[in-house]
Amino acid sequence: MTQVFLSIIIPAHNEESRLPQTLEQTDAFLQSQPYASEIIVVENGSTDRTLAIAQDYAGRIPGLTVLHNDQPGKGRAVQAGMLTARGEFRFCADADLSMPITEVPRFLPPQLPNAPVVIASREAPGAVRYDEPPYRHLTGRVFNTMVRWVALPGLQDTQCGFKCFRADVVERVFPRQTIMGWTFDVEVLFIARQMGYAITELPVPWYYNGGSKIRVLKHSWQMFLDLLTIRRNGRQGRYTR
Repeated sequence: MTQVFLSIIIPAHNEESRLPQTLEQTDAFLQSQPYASEIIVVENGSTDRTLAIAQDYAGRIPGLTVLHNDQPGKGRAVQAGMLTARGEFRFCADADLSMPITEVPRFLPPQLPNAPVVIASREAPGAVRYDEPPYRHLTGRVFNTMVRWVALPGLQDTQCGFKCFRADVVERVFPRQTIMGWTFDVEVLFIARQMGYAITELPVPWYYNGGSKIRVLKHSWQMFLDLLTIRRNGRQGRYTR
């Protein structure tokens, strides 16, 4: 079996309109690279044609695997994709490709030698945001302030959906993940830091897409409670037992 260098995991919940273009762009990018790769689409809880579209593309794109779960939750989808992947490096990409897929080499050797965890950042020096409404930027900064106070001091953007993990980090960190909703990013990074893995924040160009599934009023309270759960679990040693 060919050793896979890069796995790209795409969580997809009700993404029938964006998924075709995303898969075509991702496949074209990977075909231009010199290493073996794979794409894993994790469809969970969709009520539209996302699963059928993903399965159709799996018949046309070599190396594309489709996973299905009846239960929604971005964290659940990412966990399944990461633990199924075979790549030496495993990259999570949002289905809207708000960060261009052509930025991926910056997360990998040789451009970034063998880093255990690399997260795309819209706040690190050099990052550029395009077309983001001021209210969305403000709510993001408020949440990140809470993240830094409660769980991850020093990280300026834990919620950008583009992250790369070395395989050995995935195999140790993701089985310990307990949060299956939006705040899973914070938990996964918290566990990685507790285990001693360095986290690199990489500035990226990021393009706002109005199709975001996050609803500030609906999800913010649960996300705050999740932060307290992460802090409590860390203090109790749950993640490192």
